[in-house]
Amino acid sequence: MLDIPLILATRNRGKISEFRALLPGFDIEIKSLEDFGPIPAVEEDGKTFEDNAYKKAHFTARVLGFPALADDSGLIVEALDGRPGVYSARYAGVDATDEDNNLKLLEAMKGKENRKAAFESVIVIAVPGGPALTYVGRCAGEIVHEQTGNNGFGYDPLFYYPPLKKTFAQMSREEKNSISHRGKAMSELREEFDKVIMWLKQRLAEKPF
Repeated sequence: MLDIPLILATRNRGKISEFRALLPGFDIEIKSLEDFGPIPAVEEDGKTFEDNAYKKAHFTARVLGFPALADDSGLIVEALDGRPGVYSARYAGVDATDEDNNLKLLEAMKGKENRKAAFESVIVIAVPGGPALTYVGRCAGEIVHEQTGNNGFGYDPLFYYPPLKKTFAQMSREEKNSISHRGKAMSELREEFDKVIMWLKQRLAEKPF
């Protein structure tokens, strides 16, 4: 058992809920930024999901002194040359809500015949100093013409997954986690989580950072 918690480097309650559901049964305490007081915000100015995930995980680990797990993910739309991409959370502006982002995407997709899109997720686990572990997941789908479904968060009401004939927002948490970008990345992590805990113990036993 790791005798200190692993911190989820997010205050997004949708992500926190998904991460907790994806990491059951492991002998480790999971906390999130919601369990701590205010800390400085991380400027997500990376050019890739991996850049941003590493920056969030490493910053959180340095500030709080615990190992941290961060995810950076987003929607890549073929007809929009990959947008919104790393700007997915703030597509309609810095303080945009999910609804704002979804409405902007629907407007941008008006008249587009090519509806192909993919969600991508990069998960990084970092300690206060040194290297980090990285896991990647991707889920291909299509953008529908109107918001459909009431579950999930973000672009879930617009992302249609053909094999299940549902948007992410129409799926149960279990369905979504079994096929989603974050679910796939977490599946890779989960399969070797015992090794991850050993890696964390080794890294944390080294000289102070």
